[in-house]
Order: sequence, then C-alpha cells, then structure tokens
Amino acid sequence: MREHHHRAKERHNSSNDKNNNSAPRPREHTEDPDIVAAREREKQQLIQWETQREPLTPSEILIEPDQKVVGHSSKYLRCEDFELIKTLGTGTFARVWLARLSARENKEANKVFALKILRKADVIRLKQVEHVRNERNVLAAVAGHPFITTMVASFQDYDTLYMLLDYCPGGEVFSYLRRARRFNESTSQFYAAEIVLILEFLHERQGVAYRDLKPENILIDAEGHLKLVDFGFAKKIADRETYTLCGTPEYLAPEVIRNTGHGCAVDWWAFGILVYEFLVGQPPFWDQNPMKIYEQIVEGKVRYPSAMSSNARDIIGALCTVDVSRRLGNISGGAGAVKAHPWFSHIDWDALYHRRIRGPIIPQLRGPADTRNFDDYDPETQAKDPYTADMRERYDSAFADF
Repeated sequence: MREHHHRAKERHNSSNDKNNNSAPRPREHTEDPDIVAAREREKQQLIQWETQREPLTPSEILIEPDQKVVGHSSKYLRCEDFELIKTLGTGTFARVWLARLSARENKEANKVFALKILRKADVIRLKQVEHVRNERNVLAAVAGHPFITTMVASFQDYDTLYMLLDYCPGGEVFSYLRRARRFNESTSQFYAAEIVLILEFLHERQGVAYRDLKPENILIDAEGHLKLVDFGFAKKIADRETYTLCGTPEYLAPEVIRNTGHGCAVDWWAFGILVYEFLVGQPPFWDQNPMKIYEQIVEGKVRYPSAMSSNARDIIGALCTVDVSRRLGNISGGAGAVKAHPWFSHIDWDALYHRRIRGPIIPQLRGPADTRNFDDYDPETQAKDPYTADMRERYDSAFADF
C-alpha cells in the first residue's frame, strides 16, 4: 500500500499560530475615505458570496475575472482585514490559514475562508514564480466552478502574495478512502462524475491540463461535494505539448515518463488510476521503488480484482490506454465520450453540475469553522528571508496579476 506523501501541500494550524503572524505595519497617514469605502464594499461582497455560494454556469465562469464577483485581483483587501485562526496546511513556500474577516463586533464570525499566504522572497528563491503565476491565473479563470476551489480574490502587499479561497471543512478524499479502505461503486461513480465535469471544463473551455490528479488534491466540502485544489502544476497548453516532468509517480501517464511530450490526455490517464483506487483502495501500479512503478506504467497492464464490475473494468481500461490516440477522453467526443460510457449511465449530468444530488459522504461538522479534518502544524518560524529592493526591481512585474 502506498504511503500518504504530501507534496508541498497548501492548507492551515495549531492554536499557537494565532499569536505568530507578523503584526501589520503601522499606517503613517489617514487613508482616503473613498479607498476605505471601497474596501468595505469589497468585504460585503465577500460575505455575500460566502453566504450564497451559488456555482456559476460555464458561460458565467468564462467572463473576464475582473468583471465577475470571484477570481478578481483586489486593489483594496489587506492581510489585516482577516483574522488568522489556524493553519490548514503548509508547503515549501506557502502556508494556508483558516481565516475570517476581522470585524469589530464579529457579526460575521461564521463566514470563514482559506487564506493562502506566499512570501515573495521564498517563491523567488525556490524558482516557483512561473508556477505561482500559473496557479493564480488558472484559479482566476475557473473561479465559480462547483467542483474547483474558488479563488474569491487575490491581493498582495510589499513582500507577500495572498489568495483568498473557499474553505472545504471536510478535508481530503484520501482520508475517507483510507478509513473506508475502498469506496463502493455508487460512491466511486458520484465522485468520478464530478471529476469528469472538472476535466471537461478545464480541457475544453480553458485548454488547461491539471497534471496532478490524486486523492490528496481533492477535498470534500460541507455538503459532501468534491473540490479540486492545488493548481501549482496546472498549465494552459491548448493544442501544444509540454515536456515538464511533474506529478506523483503512481499517477504519471506513460508519455510523461517517456518524455515524448504531453497534453491534456495525461489527466484522463490519471483519472483512470483514480477510479481504480476509489474501487480497490490502492492504485493499479505500485512498488516501493519508483523506477519499478514507471516500468509497470509504460507496460500498461492493469490487473483487476474479480469482484470489479465489467463496466468499471471497461472504463478504467479505456482511460489507462498507453496509446494516447486511443485513450478515452482524448478520442473523438472528448469528455462527452467519457460521460456517455455505460459506467455513468445513471448520472444526471445537469443535476450533478448544479449540485442537486446529495453527496454520498457528508462530513460531521460542528460548524463552518470546524477544522477537525485537518492536521495540526508547527507554528511559523520567525526567521524570514527579506524581499530586497533588488528582488522588487526584478520581480514585481511578474506579480502584477495579484
């Protein structure tokens, strides 16, 4: 059985955290009343969005980010507008916090978000500028999709980048899968169908390959629906191919391992692996030695348990096809051919998109700010690399989208 390896994860933590965030710099002048009013208007919009949380239609999502209620770059929000409650996750250059709007009377205490904080100096030192830009711009382009984490807004200050995201209190699908050992067929079909709708939108409306599909990157929201998170590897490739090796060994497609160039078809391969893992409890290709995993993947021989249904075997085999030109999802019909497969025959795709079908697992929660489904993390270290004047001169233009 595969171990649970967290790749540079982004989420938030422990009670000590509250006291460790750096204090906002004192403001030396009275702010322009128009700016103050604009900030308050924006905070009211955040509250309204979090209250309604109505997914946008595909055509509404495609509106330019600065013209829609979510996904925009804010010129007014600041870190001190939020109270940082607990760390949900950490990565090599990011920390994600459960956060709520700072309010004098705390009337909106139940309106919580996930605030992803990235220090510019760390992003530059770790050569992640392009990845961070990709993630922010892809999340802006897809904001409002029912099954993708919503970037409500992004903003920045002198040395830090911020992404304000919706909070998914259910935690990772991975945790539920490990607890249950495997999902039954109807639960697997429900989750798989929501992922098909994600991939259809990313590939066919945005020309984006996600490139890191695995249970650890799928969260469950309060209503039991999926949310895909962590878009650090997502890349707009349209009809071109890319050659970057990225992803998790068990989920890599053969063309990534062979380095022959890859496109959106890698997500359909990973989707087949994911369906198998949902139904069986572990991926089809696994070994302690990653090189052995790669050999198995390139050979492409999937072994199925005798209890697996014939339709499940058929869709997994069609997705995990080494020949990209014959892989389901990448052949004529695209995602439509996946949706038309007999394994999905009972799915009402329109009702699913609009979240009218109840999720198979509803997280047990005490309230909107419940963090029981997230690990505890050590407090942030106080030592921080400075964002120097030289860095600012060289890189501030790269962060302009924030």
